[in-house]
Amino acid sequence: MEMLLHVCCAPDATTAVVRIKQNGLNPILYFYNPNIEPYEEYQKRVEAVSLLAKEWGLLVIVDESGYEEWKQSIIGLEKLGERSKRCEACIAHRLRKTAEKALSMNIKIFCTTLTTSPKKDAKYINSVGAVIARQLGLTFLETDFKKHDGFKQSIQYSKELGLYRQRYCGCIHSFEERFQRGEKK
Repeated sequence: MEMLLHVCCAPDATTAVVRIKQNGLNPILYFYNPNIEPYEEYQKRVEAVSLLAKEWGLLVIVDESGYEEWKQSIIGLEKLGERSKRCEACIAHRLRKTAEKALSMNIKIFCTTLTTSPKKDAKYINSVGAVIARQLGLTFLETDFKKHDGFKQSIQYSKELGLYRQRYCGCIHSFEERFQRGEKK
């Protein structure tokens, strides 16, 4: 059975794809991340997801739409930090777009790779995914891919495949926060 897998980045997708396939599902990768800036960073992430798809024989859909819509979803929240209401609004926006894409493709199950990251709240992600799924008559596959060494495994897969690993979540606000904390590029 096919499912639509929202992919935030190639490294996080590795563990997710392996575990989804172990559950008998066939993931179609959906890269929808209008939050990623600057454009050069966005391109690096698209290239890494395309490489993963090619290496593992997966279908990938890259959706470059939605920047203005995403910006509207976080209005008034821009100055909040990582794991704040800003991030929750961003995640909800991307999950809703993934669900809508699944619906348009007549795919009944969707999920996200976001729970691979130790910086993301799987409980929140699963709850918002489940609400959106109920609203649209779909099923959201609730996961916490970071569990059972999932994040560690994603690092190993990334090294083996030579995948680009980013150093911040994606939006310009998380990019700026990284430098405020004194982290290097």
